[in-house]
Amino acid sequence: MSDIKLAAEARTEFGKGAARRLRRENKIPAVLYGHGTDPVHITLPGHATMLAMRHSNALFSIELEGKTELAVAKDVQRTPVNSLIEHVDFLLVRRGEKIAVDVQVNVVGESAPGTIHWVEAQTLSVEAEATHLPESVEVSIEGLEVGAHVAAGQVELPNGVTLLTDPEASVVTIAEPRAEVAAEDEEAEGEAEEPAAEAAESTEG
Repeated sequence: MSDIKLAAEARTEFGKGAARRLRRENKIPAVLYGHGTDPVHITLPGHATMLAMRHSNALFSIELEGKTELAVAKDVQRTPVNSLIEHVDFLLVRRGEKIAVDVQVNVVGESAPGTIHWVEAQTLSVEAEATHLPESVEVSIEGLEVGAHVAAGQVELPNGVTLLTDPEASVVTIAEPRAEVAAEDEEAEGEAEEPAAEAAESTEG
């Protein structure tokens, strides 16, 4: 996707009170850091920033005082109740530069009938060019049987993207529904109890 442009303003007031005032004005406090430079404190337009943050690993063009900086969001702090953005940490990047990011795992397809899947890794750590960061990766479970699993090293990644997560780490596992497993266990226990009961009856007789 193309760069997301955000017009920023320099921020000179700090502290919780100043942050609350900014949010009342529909603005979001943020900071730009990286490449050995001093952190730059800025404010961003609230609505535009909220919309932009719906995209994982998006590349931002942040315009500040006539200068444009490329950055990616490294940390987004949200309110616990309604998930409103309270603050954003942006990492400065350059075109062609490779950086490490986490990408969302999306499971696609249907496993074998009578099975369920467990997602054991919601994200994978990868390295990619800052201007070509993937938003997510797809993991197919089509037709997989009970006991099968997909390891991180088996996930197909876009060109130019390198896996940083342990390739042996399990991402998705196929299993039986717990209700069925519990029913089978109860049935096995019942079968084991019957011979014991018969043996007790014959002893009493």
